[in-house]
Amino acid sequence: MTLARTLAVALHGISGQLVEVETDISAGLPGLSFTGLGDVSVVESRDRIRAAIVNSGLDWPLRKITVALLPADVRKVGSRFDLATALALIAASGQVRADSVADAVWIAELGLDGRLRPVPGVLPAVLAAERAGVRRVVVSTANAAEAALVNGVDVRAATDLREIVGWLRGESAAPAVAVRDMATGTDRGTEVDLADVAGQSAAKRALEIAAAGGHHLFLLGSPGAGKTMLAERLPSLLPELDDGAALEVTAVHSVAGQLGRQAQLVRRPPLQAPHHTASVAALVGGGSHLARPGAISLAHHGVLFLDESPEFARGALDALRQPLESGAVVLHRGGGVVTYPARFQLVLAANPCPCGSRAGDCSCPPQARRRYLQRLSGPLLDRVDLRVFVDPVTHGDLFDPAAARESSVQVASRVVAARAVAAQRWQGTGWRLNGQVPGGVLRSARWALGRADIAPAETFLQRGQISARGLDRVLRLAWTIADLGGHRVPDAGDVTEALFFRTGRSDSWAA
Repeated sequence: MTLARTLAVALHGISGQLVEVETDISAGLPGLSFTGLGDVSVVESRDRIRAAIVNSGLDWPLRKITVALLPADVRKVGSRFDLATALALIAASGQVRADSVADAVWIAELGLDGRLRPVPGVLPAVLAAERAGVRRVVVSTANAAEAALVNGVDVRAATDLREIVGWLRGESAAPAVAVRDMATGTDRGTEVDLADVAGQSAAKRALEIAAAGGHHLFLLGSPGAGKTMLAERLPSLLPELDDGAALEVTAVHSVAGQLGRQAQLVRRPPLQAPHHTASVAALVGGGSHLARPGAISLAHHGVLFLDESPEFARGALDALRQPLESGAVVLHRGGGVVTYPARFQLVLAANPCPCGSRAGDCSCPPQARRRYLQRLSGPLLDRVDLRVFVDPVTHGDLFDPAAARESSVQVASRVVAARAVAAQRWQGTGWRLNGQVPGGVLRSARWALGRADIAPAETFLQRGQISARGLDRVLRLAWTIADLGGHRVPDAGDVTEALFFRTGRSDSWAA
């Protein structure tokens, strides 16, 4: 037999496509050539594969070897095709039966000594195999826990090429079955707690509204007021991810190579807090050929916290505008187009002036303050639902016992109840949170509020103090506030509270 086939998976973002690896051995000058749009790492694998086969005690055929990665018009990137290519070559040379390697997906990089090394993106690759109807996947032992997260697939974890060949020949036992780690992400008990934050009742209320409705949040206040503490506690108010969301988030982290050897399903909403020197590529994703996920995708179904937000590059901040609306980021590179999910909650934090002095000690002129905050563009801030000024903590609040403050668990229970109401309301629409509902829907006849209830918001719109998009944000907030308050529909009090948190103006409250 001089022709053999195996299976592998090509990844584009977090989407996988089954790849058939065909190897033909024929008369001609000895050598190995690839066809099928393999990148440099695929072409370079011929030297790794040859060394791995020889050092595993197997024969290298001194003939012309052609490897086709099919479909040929799909780009293949990375070293994940090493094991499939090596086994197709071994089968084509008659050292194992061709049918023993044809019905499984093989995902691993090969070391020169034949060891199986881990590769990123194993979880989405195994998911793609399962969807294509493949029921057996072989990976390296370092990727075993991650691959085992997919149900309905017989995942085997091998240490080296010699072990696999012995199994295929019937000379040794099959590689061990990969066992799923039943732990799921970070335990809620190990998270930071909202009770740690002294005072800040308005900011805590805004945090609760943001968690319940999936709204974006802007925290403005002097240093030491607690902006960072508040933002870092938002994930502790969010419910655990359901199965579909957890698989999406875990797949993104898998492609980014951030799961590690003891991979677990990510159940807790992630928190990403990049430094203000982060580039556009670091935030939204980038890289040559096919782009890798950025911070906004790693924060999918979680929180992206930008501390000292005016210090970020203007272009990096404005690059967030489109993903905030669409919930995804589409990256065009020379190697193709990649789409990553990016439905995150944005939290911006900023000092009111460039000097960062405490209230009363600032000597910045008004023009300097205005220029500093204008680094956050109007179109970006218009997409942020809640805006809160975080006042310095008073002496009395600071020394109040923490036991008297509400914990994250207490607030999270109200968040879960409010989200359940919203999910029931929007059932069958594709939306689950009020923060996802288009403004046109909330203004339609089916969901429109009474004119008396929204009169304060209309006044702000007529004065130009909020935009049309801002009015839609006010309506979204009002529905979330109503859900938290147990109201069937928002009333005037809910709308005026929403207007206050949208504009940050105390005169928006109804008398």
